[in-house]
Amino acid sequence: MSQAEVIGTGGADGSDRPGGAGGAAPDAGPRALWTLGLFRSELVTTLRRWRTLALLAVLAAVPVLIGIAVKIETGDGGSSGGGGEGPAFITQITNNGLFLVFAALAATLPVFLPMAVGVVAGDAIAGEANAGTLRYLLVAPAGRTRLLLAKYATVLTFTLVATLVVAASALAVGAVLFPLGDVTTISGTTISFGDGLLRAALIAVVVAASLAGLAALGLFVSTLTGSGIAAMATTVGLLITVQILDTIPQLDAIHPYLFPHYWLSFSDLLREPLYWDDVQKNLGLQALYAAVFGSAAWARFTSKDITA
Repeated sequence: MSQAEVIGTGGADGSDRPGGAGGAAPDAGPRALWTLGLFRSELVTTLRRWRTLALLAVLAAVPVLIGIAVKIETGDGGSSGGGGEGPAFITQITNNGLFLVFAALAATLPVFLPMAVGVVAGDAIAGEANAGTLRYLLVAPAGRTRLLLAKYATVLTFTLVATLVVAASALAVGAVLFPLGDVTTISGTTISFGDGLLRAALIAVVVAASLAGLAALGLFVSTLTGSGIAAMATTVGLLITVQILDTIPQLDAIHPYLFPHYWLSFSDLLREPLYWDDVQKNLGLQALYAAVFGSAAWARFTSKDITA
């Protein structure tokens, strides 16, 4: 049997090499170590790409631009509220630089963060296929299921890294340009700066988790084509389409089922006490999308012939 035939007939059980399921099963320990090594390799490869570094640089620049714009506006005697436009957090930035973290996350979540995640997720499988490295990954004793899980874990980790880059950049810029101190919540109560930092960390994690459904969708699209550019463009196109649908009043019946609908619910975590209802709806919706499109990606990838 040729190498191409071996790759093309690999099963969902992860036995993509001669002997497959009929051979001796590896011990759980070495299997776990191999999976961790595969994930680490995928993560390092992703984070070292110039495209990934460029995406992170753009994300880090957004809080800088917001902070400078607010500083210039208030320095010229303008209103820190920007005439009532933009996220509500912007009105508080001049009083407390920590609010730049919340404003930057609110500004990047609808566009910049999901587009970055869509690019990385869309390229996860299709990029390997286009470069001709996917077949060699499958010849190694990784198994298709474990490889797919490693790819998805890598995308999720990138999502968290990207979100933390935005938050860290915003915190640094906010500390340089504006005073820091106790935080006034949306409810009007005051919490300490330390508690505000904990809220910022919690919000960053929730924002990253809000993109789990999009990551699974992008991974599924990536299994459908051998072109990384096509997969990235399709994922970003679907993202834009769904966001447009979410703004059409006549389609309000389907809005709660669209993955971006509850993205900005993280603002409820700045209430006192914390308001979890919409946040839980958001996380539940992301889990549903991740399960559906993750399963679809698994079904496609484990039954796909890869001969080139």
